[in-house]
Amino acid sequence: MPARDYLLGVDIGTYSSKGVLVTRSGEILASHIVEHEISMPQPGWVEHDADAIWWHDFTGICRAVLDKSGIDPRHIAGAGVSTIAPCVLPVDADGRPLRPGILYGIDTRASREIAELEERVGRDFLFERYGTQLSSQSTSPKIRWLRNNEPDVWRKTRLILSGTGYIVYRLTREAVIDVYDATTYAPLFDVHSLSWSPEMADLIAPLATLPRITWSCEVAGKVDAAGARETGLAEGTPVITGTADAAAEAISAGLISTGDLMVMYGSSIFFILKCAELFPSRRFWGTHFLEIGTYAVAGGMSTSGSLLRWFRDQFAAPEMALQEAGGANAYAALAQAAAGSPRGSKGLIVLPYFAGERTPLHDPDARGVIFGLTLSHTRADVYRALLEGVGYGIRHNIEAMAEEGITSRRILAVGGGTLNPPWMQAVSDIAQIEQHIPEQQLGASYGDAFMAGVGIGMFSGTTEASSWVRTGRVIRPDAEARRVYDGSYRLYRDLYTQTAPLMHRRNNGD
Repeated sequence: MPARDYLLGVDIGTYSSKGVLVTRSGEILASHIVEHEISMPQPGWVEHDADAIWWHDFTGICRAVLDKSGIDPRHIAGAGVSTIAPCVLPVDADGRPLRPGILYGIDTRASREIAELEERVGRDFLFERYGTQLSSQSTSPKIRWLRNNEPDVWRKTRLILSGTGYIVYRLTREAVIDVYDATTYAPLFDVHSLSWSPEMADLIAPLATLPRITWSCEVAGKVDAAGARETGLAEGTPVITGTADAAAEAISAGLISTGDLMVMYGSSIFFILKCAELFPSRRFWGTHFLEIGTYAVAGGMSTSGSLLRWFRDQFAAPEMALQEAGGANAYAALAQAAAGSPRGSKGLIVLPYFAGERTPLHDPDARGVIFGLTLSHTRADVYRALLEGVGYGIRHNIEAMAEEGITSRRILAVGGGTLNPPWMQAVSDIAQIEQHIPEQQLGASYGDAFMAGVGIGMFSGTTEASSWVRTGRVIRPDAEARRVYDGSYRLYRDLYTQTAPLMHRRNNGD
């Protein structure tokens, strides 16, 4: 038997997918990135094609890292996968997708179904019994939406899979979901018994359509002949159940101790704070974490990197042209311009709710606002105001957590946004927090690889990830900046309160 010393991790994100092949000590042998788009067929709908994006990216990444590294695939000890989550993908009896996957909280189509479930079950009972407050992040209303709106799809549905679950199913033909991701299915998932709830089957989905629940690092199955043929992996390679991208990213950041808070700067912002026990919350998502006896509180903003991508695509044609001609990266050029705008963006305030908002507002009808424009403002001022608007949202979340008694001791910043120095400094200044940025920025795929090592017994648990993670930079707040930002933050909070009724009127057709 060949020595199996290598680990594979692949993450499918909102706008790109990444993969990495590493040694047992965390040394990177090869990595690969594939970019893709999202589909927004109607307002409030956000989707991915499961085959054209998820499976296409996964197979391409597997072949690319094998080719770049020159490693014999038989030497790979285990594989781990994560994807954007939570997602809803109905498949037929042959495992074929019946429609595009419905994405996480940025997809707000199921507002009516949230109201239906709250009316049928009782909003207070949902929280007291299942520890959940339904929102656009919740999976059960989106499953009910399928029943209500796509009867032909529903009639053919034999399994409901997550994004990660679909990749694992294609590799192994095992239908699984990890406890962390399953928590978003409450009340269909019972957070206390860690099982599906029979009493909710008639309202949401038959239990026979739901995957087997396991812990994230457990081996779900082994790569079968078809999976090996399409990916280049060796038949028989162990594949763990895997998890959501943010949870895997938390492992890559070194989230190992109670009080560690990860802030993930991706297309959206996601927070995971490791805590000592299951913590029910009406404003955040209390959840089991990746292993038995581990817990976390999670939260998320709807837009972050996607907001900057929107600005780049709509208003940065010169920077894009320069990038395409071999010049500086357009985002780097915009960041440099933003650095020349003063703190507070000359009085501009942005509400970054361009796709509604998740925590702590839970308002799918919230909308973006650029407030305070004058003829003296420049494009750089507006771009900086977008960065600061996300910073105000981060401060809002951290303060709301503290109000509920959820406090952080160490903040770990990860994701593409950490490559933007003006943004990182603005967030630290606005929230008056230190941000620890790991030296290794491969993100969730790096965490996936480590978790695969846990699953095959190479490591005893995820806390050993600290041996792979080193802090690269620490962003410290400037005390003088508080004087500027405190006033702007109060305006930010008041601006939502006073414009929310108008947002809701507009979205109701007034």
